[in-house]
Amino acid sequence: MTRHLTFEGPHNFRDLGGYPAADGRTVRWGLVYRSSSLGALASAADLERFRALDIGTVIDLRYPWETARRGRIPELEGVAYHNLPIEHRPYDQAEIDPGVDPWRFLADRFAEVAEDGVAEIRTVLELIADAERPVVFHCAAGKDRTGLIAALVLSLLGVGEDDVAADFALTELVTDRLVAGWHAANPGRTLRWPSFGRAPEEVIRLALADLNAAHGSVHAYATGKVGVDGALIGRLRDRLLSAPSR
Repeated sequence: MTRHLTFEGPHNFRDLGGYPAADGRTVRWGLVYRSSSLGALASAADLERFRALDIGTVIDLRYPWETARRGRIPELEGVAYHNLPIEHRPYDQAEIDPGVDPWRFLADRFAEVAEDGVAEIRTVLELIADAERPVVFHCAAGKDRTGLIAALVLSLLGVGEDDVAADFALTELVTDRLVAGWHAANPGRTLRWPSFGRAPEEVIRLALADLNAAHGSVHAYATGKVGVDGALIGRLRDRLLSAPSR
């Protein structure tokens, strides 16, 4: 199976399937995807590829002003669109002080999202667990907000931290395209932060360690702070994991 799906527009579109998970099960392919902005999904070829995936739910994690400025996925028959901005404290990554520890800085922003965005995160998990067709969630670059949701989903499915971290770091394969995209969208501006577009494993490992320190585990964070129950996590696993081996 193919993890990276090639589109002309979205350049960070990936399948979350294939990872070993709880009880010897495996995350099923073709049911949950992560991506960069689907506002870039504009060409006829891209739309045909997208429709072939039979996706029925699109979850846009960006601020409403981002969708207004950069566009959202075109309206498609049979595709439900949900705008659920999980980040509540905007910041400009291009202007991050080059002198700060970049990975600790990003992990601290993830902690803010995990604290502020609980209502939206809960709805995201509900939508994924209860969807009847495949789901894709995305932000702008498909890196940070998307990366946090992917880490939460995979962790709740019982995927180990090493695989969660490796999945997060796959965005490193498109860092050059993220940087090029920023320059194209911001003519005349200077990109101050040399780590723009990076997504090393250390960032999500720090973020998960912070959740573990604050709540005891990702599961405890989800059932406590986020407010999902064991039944929802059970539905998430029943839907997204292969049948147990006999």
